[in-house]
Amino acid sequence: MIKKKHMLIFILTVAVAVTLLLGGNAIAKRNMEFVAIATGGTGGVYYPLGGALAQIISNKVEGVSASAQSGNASVANSNLIAKGAVETGFVQNNVCDQAYNGTGPWKGRALKNLRVISSLYPETIQIIARKESNIKTIPDCKNKKIAVGDRGSGTEIDTRNILKYHGMNYDDIQEIFVDYSVAAQRIKDDQADMLFKTAGYPTSAIIDMTMTKDINFVSLTDEAIAAIVKENPFYVATTIPANTYKGQDYPVKTISMMALWVTNAETSEELVYNMTKALYEKTALLYRKKKEKESGADILAKVHNQGKQITLETALDGVTTPLHPGAEKFYREVGLIK
Repeated sequence: MIKKKHMLIFILTVAVAVTLLLGGNAIAKRNMEFVAIATGGTGGVYYPLGGALAQIISNKVEGVSASAQSGNASVANSNLIAKGAVETGFVQNNVCDQAYNGTGPWKGRALKNLRVISSLYPETIQIIARKESNIKTIPDCKNKKIAVGDRGSGTEIDTRNILKYHGMNYDDIQEIFVDYSVAAQRIKDDQADMLFKTAGYPTSAIIDMTMTKDINFVSLTDEAIAAIVKENPFYVATTIPANTYKGQDYPVKTISMMALWVTNAETSEELVYNMTKALYEKTALLYRKKKEKESGADILAKVHNQGKQITLETALDGVTTPLHPGAEKFYREVGLIK
């Protein structure tokens, strides 16, 4: 009888412990804050950096679980962030400025709730053509099949700008609206003549394409670059060094802008502060002459070559849209903003 009584007590004790444990896990899960990072196509820079950044946030910010979502990049991400469909995302600085100020695709419907967390790295407009298409300059692409980027993406906006400054538009080409991974495959399969891609170089989809296809890297003229930069101060003249890609034994003249990490004005100040700190923690402590383990930026540098350009010193480069108060608090704390 005693043994049965002891056994019953033991069983009840275990049952209570399990209930408390499961209940505790359920409570913890309910209290967990989830953060999505909207990126771009899986063949570009946004996606791997977004995945790594999500892991950094999940590991370094207590009570937060972050995840990266592939998508249609800058324009789509701006809309998703503004309406609260995702918490954060990557957006080109020129696109972010247009969205915030209600110009371009957002004429008459400015997204005034966009806020910047950090500038990340330069994004370069890369223009690649099948060698057989004999496209060596932008005017050569008239009447050809051109992959202009996903409809409404930052790449598509850049494509329109470049065509415009060559006196061209979509009426002059056979436009193809696809992600650049698909575009690269179209080039490889001879189903497209040229593609535009705005991303940090080297880009994986372009590296893969050069392994199996002879291609031309198309340069912009000095006159076109000067005109575009004068009209759009977000752009800066850029040269892709020779031998960045297989078969590219010559420098390529083009333009770049900055990739931004963007959120909604309603995102909590504490969360944004902690995420910004997670990205720059080591560098921030070095500012105070202290030592720390590997920062988020250090980890991103290992994920992709463009990650090496994500530094606290350049965190405000190309930022014309207001900073989120949480990010501003961090930058003031470390002395980046006086």
